[in-house]
Amino acid sequence: MLAYIVESFDRSTKVIDFHYPNELLQRNNWELSDEPETLDDILISCRATLKYAIKTAHPRYFNQLSTGLDMVGLAADWLTSTANTNMFTYEVAPVFVLLEYVTLKKMREIIGWQDGHGDGIFSPGGAISNMYAMLLARYKMFPEVKEKGMSSVPRLVAFTSEHSHFSIKKGAAALGIGTESVICIKADERGKMIPSDLERRIVEAKQKGYVPFFVSATAGTTVYGAFDPLMAIADICKKHDIWMHVDGAWGGSLLMSRKHRWKLNGVERANSMTWNPHKMMAVPLQCSALLVREEGLMQSCNQMQACYLFQQDKQYDLSYDTGDKALQCGRHVDIFKLWLMWRAKVCVLCECKLMLSGGLMSLQPQHTNVCFWYLPPGVRYLEDKVEKMKRLHKVAPVIKARMMEYGTTMVSYQPQGDKVNFFRMVISNPAATFEDIDFLIEEIERLGQDL
Repeated sequence: MLAYIVESFDRSTKVIDFHYPNELLQRNNWELSDEPETLDDILISCRATLKYAIKTAHPRYFNQLSTGLDMVGLAADWLTSTANTNMFTYEVAPVFVLLEYVTLKKMREIIGWQDGHGDGIFSPGGAISNMYAMLLARYKMFPEVKEKGMSSVPRLVAFTSEHSHFSIKKGAAALGIGTESVICIKADERGKMIPSDLERRIVEAKQKGYVPFFVSATAGTTVYGAFDPLMAIADICKKHDIWMHVDGAWGGSLLMSRKHRWKLNGVERANSMTWNPHKMMAVPLQCSALLVREEGLMQSCNQMQACYLFQQDKQYDLSYDTGDKALQCGRHVDIFKLWLMWRAKVCVLCECKLMLSGGLMSLQPQHTNVCFWYLPPGVRYLEDKVEKMKRLHKVAPVIKARMMEYGTTMVSYQPQGDKVNFFRMVISNPAATFEDIDFLIEEIERLGQDL
């Protein structure tokens, strides 16, 4: 493992040793046998696993929002696994429960909630944190739904940007609200929610007899890195008495930046916020927090008071038995990585400037997402715009496939609305340099020169 870590930061090594699924299945014996393997065989399996793993710590890995490998965070993760406990009660996780308490309070203070009052929990990723927020919003408006179910409440509708994360619709599906009850609000050309369209759609929903209960604004959209206008959205939510949630899974960490915090102005008016330190703050996966402004709401919404875990006659303050406010019973210790990294270095957020060459066109970045097209020579000078876009749509997938075959770097691509496939480079790895960014651009040009 130590050798793998060193190799991950070595620019002369590959980011990926790619094989198609059937090939990879055949290259090694991955099957579970009826007899135990020898220690040598076990070590061979470990080496094979790392050989074909993606080096997400590699300075030339730009594929996802979560990149890099922090040594303090890694050490904290090893300690967490060594302790091997569960987060449901103070009696089995005393230090970890206290660390979660103090860290969540500090995060609420940073949001701007008075004296850090409120509640929160670490969950298995931003999608679950967003679902928690929707669950709480529904319970706050209709507490009877906990016992009587969706048949006891009117038709509920939620609102989110057309550029928001898919987890908002997935949460609505899981909670029985339904994906058709999630109304997508128009975004402007930079990917920000348009407040006037939000208010228009809320009024329309009310006229149809629906009950608006939840608005999810996004602070750092997945593709463009856009920040919705939180202050204007907060005004609308207050006017119509709707729960305001901020999905800051990607962009929430800008609250730690003196220079860029303004992009989240208005977040202090939200009822809840998702914040993923495992993204911009480089905490090892997974580390996602849901922060809630109202104290006690999570407990009343989710508690089942299982007497074999949450006995009411214990000798300590029962508010530290946090497990009953979670949907999970077994809950992994995600706090120690963040807490130890925070103690070790506070937080450093980077700024990136990117110069693009003549064969590339970019969308104006608002975060560390840099979205751009590569126009190969065979496409660059086409005058027929329809044909040009048709051929440009095929460029990024071909280059990405070639890139994975060579294994030298990785970057994502996708379409968005009426825009054909474009590259989305995400810069969140503290080890990445301007030279690594230059390398990515040069590789794209090299691999697409003949297209």
